[in-house]
Amino acid sequence: MKQILSNLIERNKWLFTQERIVAIVIGTAIGSFGVYNIHQPTAITEGGVLGMILLVNHWTGLSPSIITPVLDLLCYALAFQFLGRDFIKISIVSTFSLAGFFRLWEQFPPVLPNLSAYPFAAALLGGLFIGIGVGLIIRQGGSSGGDDALALVISKVTRCRIAQAYLVTDLSVLALSLTYIPFRRIAYSLITVTVSSFLIDYVQGLGKKQPKEPFRTQEELTQQDLQEQSAEADVPSSL
Repeated sequence: MKQILSNLIERNKWLFTQERIVAIVIGTAIGSFGVYNIHQPTAITEGGVLGMILLVNHWTGLSPSIITPVLDLLCYALAFQFLGRDFIKISIVSTFSLAGFFRLWEQFPPVLPNLSAYPFAAALLGGLFIGIGVGLIIRQGGSSGGDDALALVISKVTRCRIAQAYLVTDLSVLALSLTYIPFRRIAYSLITVTVSSFLIDYVQGLGKKQPKEPFRTQEELTQQDLQEQSAEADVPSSL
C-alpha cells in the first residue's frame, strides 16, 4: 500500500506539492482524531460517510480503517465524471491517510475525557474537529471521504454553497442513524453537522477573493490560469 501511494505521488510531483501533502496529513489527523476521541465514545454521530462509518462500525464491528476506503472508493466511482482525475488522485491520498490515522488512534485508548455526560459540548467540539480537518483537505483540491466528493458534486451541479450541499448528505445519514442512536442524541448530531458544514465552507474559502463560488476542480482552476495568462499575452503593449 505504501508503495502504491509513493508511486502515485512520484508520478504526479507537480500535483502533490509539499504544502498540499502537509495540509492533507494535518487535516486527516485532526478529523480522525475528533471521530475517534469524541464521536465514537459519546455516540454523537457525524453525517456523510463519516456517519456511515460509525453506523457500519456499530452494526458490524468492522474497523473504521477498513470501512473508510471501501465507502470512499464507491463514492469516488460515482463522482469521477464531475470532479476529474486530479481530484481523485488527491482524494486517494487523503483517504488512505485518514484510514492510516484511524489505525494509529486505535492503538491507544481515547486521550480526551469522555464527554457523554456533556453532549452539547461534545457536539460543538466534534464539529470543530471535523470542520477544520475536512476544510483543510478540501482547500487543497481533494476530499477526506466519499461524502465530500458527493457534496462537492452537488455544489458543482446545483451551484449552491458547499455548506448547503453538506447539510443535504449529512441529514440523510442522520436519518439512518436513528436505527441505533436515540432521537435526543441525533438532535446533538444536528449541532455537530451544522457546525462542521459551515466551518468547512469557511476554511475552504478562507483568504480567497470569491468564497461564494461553487467548488471548482483542479483542472478547472488550471484551465482558468492558462486562459488568464493567454489573455495577458494578447494585450498589446502600451509603450
